[in-house]
Amino acid sequence: MPAASVSQRRRNLGAYGEDLAVQWYQERGFEVLDRNWRCPQGEIDIVAAKGDVLVFSEVKTRTSDIFGKPFEAVGPAKQRRMRRLAGAWLRTLPARAGRRRSFTVRFDVVSVTSEALSVIEAAF
Repeated sequence: MPAASVSQRRRNLGAYGEDLAVQWYQERGFEVLDRNWRCPQGEIDIVAAKGDVLVFSEVKTRTSDIFGKPFEAVGPAKQRRMRRLAGAWLRTLPARAGRRRSFTVRFDVVSVTSEALSVIEAAF
């Protein structure tokens, strides 16, 4: 059997990190509303809600932090993109029957390495 391509290994690593992040949110009572939500402007890794808090989460997974912590990859440009994507996601709410329309919005960054998972709540 041929070895997995570099891009396939990266996708698998990313999915692994997202699985851990979803588990983290669920263990804390969040309902995961969307995972890998896409629109023409990009993708949101995780959308979760608990009470009146709606979380848009960016998950960064690395095999190690030798080149820096994963969360360091979420700079100003990525933060702007996340805000735009959150707005696009929120505009889909009227089509989601039964969903509340009043939330406190929070942007989290989840950093995953082989050693640890850390969540920066309200990162920006």
